[in-house]
Amino acid sequence: MEQTEKETIREASEEVSNEFKTLIDAQDLDSLKQLQHLILGRLQDANAVLSHFNEFSENCFAEVSGDFSRNTRLLKSMKTDLEYIFQKLRSMKSRILATYPDAFPDDSKQVLDQRPDLEMPL
Repeated sequence: MEQTEKETIREASEEVSNEFKTLIDAQDLDSLKQLQHLILGRLQDANAVLSHFNEFSENCFAEVSGDFSRNTRLLKSMKTDLEYIFQKLRSMKSRILATYPDAFPDDSKQVLDQRPDLEMPL
């Protein structure tokens, strides 16, 4: 019984396939295949170009990554040093103001730190 069902299904599939083939023009199928091969070739070319670019980028990054790391450490060190300097300046100014209240004009007492925060995204 299973064998006859399989044969029936196969025959029905072949019949549907044959009927479907009559609905589609062979030239249309050939042009579709040709276009698909053309698209495949273009995609493979683009993939090759991107692969080469990725390799090039990786090599360039390997060359400059040491410089980036070193310069990042230098900038962080400079930032720490500048923060220390500004802290000392504020401390000195507050001591001078405590000793000599008229040493600075009145509007200088209200000056706030207006340096941009470099760690905040733009």
